[in-house]
Amino acid sequence: MSMNTVGRPTRPEAPQGADINDYVHPTLTGARGLLQDEALIFELNAWDKTGVDLPDAPAADDLGDLVRKAPIGLPGLSEPEAVRHYVRLSQKNHAIDLALYPLGSCTMKHNPRLNEKMARLPGFSDIHPLQPQSTVQGAIELMDRLAHWLKTLTGMPAVALSPKAGAHGELCGLLAIRAAHEANGQGHRKTVLAPTSAHGTNPATAAFCGYTVVEIAQTDDGRVDLADLEVKLGDHVAAIMVTNPNTCGLFERDVVEIARLTHAAGAYFYCDGANFNAIVGRVRPGDLGVDAMHINLHKTFSTPHGGGGPGAGPVVLSAALAPFAPTPWVVSREFGFQLVEEAQGPAAQAFGRMSAFHGQMGMFVRAYAYMLSHGADGLRQVAEDAVLNANYIKARLGDLMSPAFPNGPCMHEALFDDAWLEGTGVTTLDFAKAMIDEGFHPMTMYFPLVVHGAMLIEPTETESKQELDRFVTALRALAGAVAKIKNGGGDVDRFKGAPYHAPLKRLDETQAARKPRLRWKPVAAAPLAAE
Repeated sequence: MSMNTVGRPTRPEAPQGADINDYVHPTLTGARGLLQDEALIFELNAWDKTGVDLPDAPAADDLGDLVRKAPIGLPGLSEPEAVRHYVRLSQKNHAIDLALYPLGSCTMKHNPRLNEKMARLPGFSDIHPLQPQSTVQGAIELMDRLAHWLKTLTGMPAVALSPKAGAHGELCGLLAIRAAHEANGQGHRKTVLAPTSAHGTNPATAAFCGYTVVEIAQTDDGRVDLADLEVKLGDHVAAIMVTNPNTCGLFERDVVEIARLTHAAGAYFYCDGANFNAIVGRVRPGDLGVDAMHINLHKTFSTPHGGGGPGAGPVVLSAALAPFAPTPWVVSREFGFQLVEEAQGPAAQAFGRMSAFHGQMGMFVRAYAYMLSHGADGLRQVAEDAVLNANYIKARLGDLMSPAFPNGPCMHEALFDDAWLEGTGVTTLDFAKAMIDEGFHPMTMYFPLVVHGAMLIEPTETESKQELDRFVTALRALAGAVAKIKNGGGDVDRFKGAPYHAPLKRLDETQAARKPRLRWKPVAAAPLAAE
């Protein structure tokens, strides 16, 4: 492979069927049309510039020998240079505003702009956690209303708003379970059961809490094996952690029996609520026997995924666990709303608190705006559309790709295995890389681990049939190209070398994982070739 004038690798030899113009007439700059080739910000070599004027720093005599004696090595850019740099970088990324984002188990859906507008209102966006509570009554009231609807939608009597993400919510739920067992003289329970298809955070969180994790087997149709569960339950088990709908995209049809067996053994039922958007407005987890469940607000009620930084993973709790909920709590007094901050009085059994303050206000506002704009009937339609879209994907692709669990409908996501790729030389990874050339982000690959070569597709409820058809057309075309290879023709290089049309070629992912370059180091400039 040769290098162009700016030190970027040029394209490899054109494979059969590729756009020959990309190879016969490679660009001399690394840019491709309007897609600019952009260097690292450290390589832009503008150390003496800044886009803002800063006042002179005051004397720092009290810092002693900690005063900086040399430049710190940060690049300097003018305002237009900074804007262009980040715009060019953004053009190298896929985005939900560009096309469908089919990552399974992630619910990468459209975030209504109304939510963003509400989150930026004065009184929400500019408040400080140390303000007197009398000056933020509207914000605390919104937290109270959000808590009310989370409890109503789940059929649970209590909710902790402060956890900042799904895994943080899992920690909250397990700490409440541990506190409840200790209060009941059952502190010897040190085992948590989790299905083989569980999200990785489930066993990780349980281990973080000091529990021993034991796997529950899975049936051939992708559900919890009740017989195996019953054998492993006992007076040493503190809780089970089951995702429902589960990570295979299936509803646990025996969930009520799972709860009964768990409670009969004196354990608690923790439900991973990552996939609540598939049942919201139709099923209340509390009615199924769930004791604790975190809710990813970004997945069910729409906030930027992961909160765009700060996230939110409220946890609803059953009556048995409610007394142990962490502070703060919102309570309504005759003089207004108040946050109960200390583990005393009505919160005397609280296990503590999850974070320094009260949660993420912007996430609360976005989720509450989503609830109000949809209403009860709209939230029910969220679940119905999420399930409909996933089943449409499964039905449209099921004749060319191999569904992992072909019998019966799926829930919010369609799961395929790699059986249909056998004998072609094409792997799940190759197929995913080829999707990039067609303008789509790959689906979740190789997860859940219980399915070989898994391809997990979650279209979400916000995609139209037109966009789903566009996505399906692309995947059917690629699957058809795989079928030609299996029949003795076709072009395997289309897949093995993909992506060809992305800003950069395929990485050596093994080397990237084992020998990552995590820090930029300046190198001497290479002399320009003679003209």
